Amino acid sequence: MKARVFVKLKKSVLDPQGKTIQHSLSNLGYHDVQDVRQGKFFEIVLNADLSQDEARQQVESIAKKVLTNPVIEDFRYELDSSHD
Repeated sequence: MKARVFVKLKKSVLDPQGKTIQHSLSNLGYHDVQDVRQGKFFEIVLNADLSQDEARQQVESIAKKVLTNPVIEDFRYELDSSHD
């Protein structure tokens, strides 16, 4: 089973890197881009014998304890039980 975890800054947190990217895009002629928020992406491979509930619990625990700073970041995740 594979989990994809997406982490980004909370909307209330200033994102200077996103603003820098937005400014650069504007300088390159992409004037329709109004905002850019940067983030992180993690792909985690879990044991195939885990149930969906066990996988959800583990991924949420990993995301909260290791992958994010819950004070300034939010996360979401997807579980994929298909075999790649």
